Amino acid sequence: MPGPNIPFPPMEAELVSELPEGERWQYEPKWDGFRGILENDGGELALWSRKERPLLRYFPELRPLGELLPQHSALDGEIVISRDGVLDFDSMQMRLHPAESRVQKLSKEIPAEFIAFDVLLWRGKPIHEQPLKKRRAELERLAKGFRLSPATQDANAAREWLDTFEAAGLDGVIAKRLDHPYRPGSREAVMKVKPYKTADTVVVGLRWKSKPDKIATLLLGLYREDGGLDYVGSAAVAASKHAQIAELVVPLIDQKSDRRFSEPNRWGTGELEEQPLKPKLVAEVRYDKVQGNRFRHGTRLIRFRDDKAPKDCTWREVRPPRNPNDPTFESLLGA
Repeated sequence: MPGPNIPFPPMEAELVSELPEGERWQYEPKWDGFRGILENDGGELALWSRKERPLLRYFPELRPLGELLPQHSALDGEIVISRDGVLDFDSMQMRLHPAESRVQKLSKEIPAEFIAFDVLLWRGKPIHEQPLKKRRAELERLAKGFRLSPATQDANAAREWLDTFEAAGLDGVIAKRLDHPYRPGSREAVMKVKPYKTADTVVVGLRWKSKPDKIATLLLGLYREDGGLDYVGSAAVAASKHAQIAELVVPLIDQKSDRRFSEPNRWGTGELEEQPLKPKLVAEVRYDKVQGNRFRHGTRLIRFRDDKAPKDCTWREVRPPRNPNDPTFESLLGA
C-alpha cells in the first residue's frame, strides 16, 4: 500500500454538464488512461492505482522515473499510451497481463508514459496541504524531467479543448479549484466535463442470442446508497467483439443467483434467456438520457475499466448531487 505520508485515495471528480468559470478555477485535459500515484516514500519506487493495485509491474518502462523522484516524494498523474498521436485505452488494458514475458514484450512495442498533474509530497514536505495554485507552481519547479499536464485558467481555452480533444483520444476537461488543498477521495474540489454523456456501470448479467455461444446484450447496474444494486439498462454486443467480450463475462456467470431483470427484449419477438453475473466487471457506456430508473435507449459500450471498483459505480454517475444554485421545477415556472 502507499507510503504512510501519501494522501490516499486520489482526489475524484464530479461529473457536470457545464464548464465552471471564474478566477478560482484551473483547467486541465482529462487523460484517457489509468490514474497513478507515483511515489517513493519508503526507499523504493512504486506506482499505485486508485484501488491500491501496484502497477509498476505492468509498466516496467516507467522505472527510470525513479531517478527523477527523490525519497519521500509523490506525484499524482495518469499512465497513458499514445499510438499515432492518439491515446489508446485498449492498449492500456492489454498491458495488464499476468505473464512477465508478455509484459516485457508490450513495454517495448507499446510503451506507456506518465503524465504528472499534481505534486503531493517532495522530500518529505506535505505539499498536498497547500492550495492547488501553490501546488501547481511547485510541480513546475520541482518535477524536472517529468511530462507535465498542460493547465490554463482561461475558460475560453478550456472550451476549445472540449471541441478538439476527442480527436486526440482525450476524454474531456477537468476543472480544479485553485484555492483548495488536495482532498483524498473527495469530489469537492474537482469537476469533470465531457462532450457527451457517459457512465461507468457494473455488468450484472447477460442475455443470450443463442446459448451458449452468442451473447446478445450485457445487462448493466448501478449501486444505491444502501448498497443495493439496481438494473439500469443494456448494451448490445457487437459481433466483431463477441469473442473478446465473452472471454471476460462468461467466467463471471453466477450459477447460484436467481436474479432477473425487468426489461422487454428488443431483439426479437421471443424472450431471450437471461443469465446473472457476479458484479465484478465495470463497463463504461455512452447514453443519451435516463428516464425513470433506466437508460431511455440501449447504450453504446465504450470500454471495460479494470482500474475502477464496481462499488464505485453508483447513481452519482448519472445523477450528480444537485447544486443549491441549480434551478428547480418551481423556479423554472416562475412559482
